[in-house]
Amino acid sequence: MKLYLAGPDVFRTDATEWAAAARALCQLCGHEALLPLDGKAQDAAGIYAANVEMIRAADAVLANLAEFRGAEPDSGTAFEVGFAIALGKPVVGYLPADEALADRIARHCGPLTRDEVGLLDGSGLRVEQFGLPLNLMLAVPARIVVGDLSTAIASLHCDAVFNHTEVR
Repeated sequence: MKLYLAGPDVFRTDATEWAAAARALCQLCGHEALLPLDGKAQDAAGIYAANVEMIRAADAVLANLAEFRGAEPDSGTAFEVGFAIALGKPVVGYLPADEALADRIARHCGPLTRDEVGLLDGSGLRVEQFGLPLNLMLAVPARIVVGDLSTAIASLHCDAVFNHTEVR
């Protein structure tokens, strides 16, 4: 399978080394890795176009949905997941820990309060209370696993991935 590897890993200072290790892991498991770092474009529009084409060419998307610069996943990765889902591609998102979104928001933003409707963050905005590890727009259509890239690759052997079944 061709696997598009989405995530903020491209921003790591050791991104080239990470990409080589990720590519080797995919190859060891019999898959071809498609990485955002593979493109030759240097401008924003070119990088976007190349990444979109790689997602179109992929059989599945594996997405690092760990918190990035705050309580939520990288916004570019969230777009890539949504685009893949819109194309009907299976998506496996992986997280380093099993933690409900409300707990993560409280950890990042301070204690949550409660009104007659539900939970509020420190800014007075509502917090989802579905017990999901991410916003429902990511957690429902993608299969979410706890672990790393190797965990996500291993989960590809489950039929549920190709039916977009959520796993917690």
